[in-house]
Amino acid sequence: MNNKERFIEVYKKYIHREGSDKLLEYLMSHSSDFFDAPASARYHGNYDGGLVEHSLNVYDCLKDYLERTRVKTTYGLNYNDESIAIVALLHDLCKINCYKKGTRNVKENGQWKQVPTFEYNDTLPYGHGEKSVYMISGYMRLTREEAFAIRYHMGFSGSEDARNVGAAFEMFPLAFALSTADMEATYFIEGKN
Repeated sequence: MNNKERFIEVYKKYIHREGSDKLLEYLMSHSSDFFDAPASARYHGNYDGGLVEHSLNVYDCLKDYLERTRVKTTYGLNYNDESIAIVALLHDLCKINCYKKGTRNVKENGQWKQVPTFEYNDTLPYGHGEKSVYMISGYMRLTREEAFAIRYHMGFSGSEDARNVGAAFEMFPLAFALSTADMEATYFIEGKN
């Protein structure tokens, strides 16, 4: 099973909220490059299909994190399968239709050479996490905790005010869990190319 098929399978198995079928329809349409887009221009997942692969990696990391005994019993974090799938699979919708193929010059062995790259061009510069929340909300309602988790999934590595990040993590533990899963997927599973 390829990443697109697995994404669709997980999505359909766990996400049943009103409007979720229309969101999946959009993701699969010609208006969206979700299944073909990279996850970044030059770092993790900077290849065709990197975005869907990253989304699945975050899903797997989040599921694993939330299954830990300490997280469940000591911290009391307990979320349903739908919320887990929503925040993990959809946290980076903001990257849809933002990357275009291009080339850049690099010097190898004293010679300049053109190599393929992705150029970032966001035609809806609404921020990162908040743009994903905005896009999802056009199709289905999020719980407050889901919205905050997606909004603050970049954690302290984003450009947000650190006080807001800390407050969001304290008030909405799913935000911390998603941020942890996102970083684990980004830095340990996918790494920097």
